[in-house]
Amino acid sequence: MATVTVDNNNFQSDVLQASEPVVVDFWAEWCGPCKMIAPALEEISTELNGKIKVAKLNIDENPELAAQYGVRSIPTLMIFKDGEVADMKVGAAPKTALSAWIGGAVA
Repeated sequence: MATVTVDNNNFQSDVLQASEPVVVDFWAEWCGPCKMIAPALEEISTELNGKIKVAKLNIDENPELAAQYGVRSIPTLMIFKDGEVADMKVGAAPKTALSAWIGGAVA
């Protein structure tokens, strides 16, 4: 499964009410490190298909959600489980580190 795009309209249904854990990537078009981790997140999404959902939220288009979750620096990744933030990671990381971090949430 490829990453999905979330915004103010579908955040509640696609993230907070999701049956599986959801990794939300808070990003922006102008953010270089965000673009660096995007391919890794796509691969992880495919590898963990059905176990986890990876969602991307553009903070420039959805500043209210970014503010609500205290995003001060991007990329910020948050893992949501049962509608709550279970873990958070700020900054870019190699795919191996992202996989390990996300895999820990799925276990």
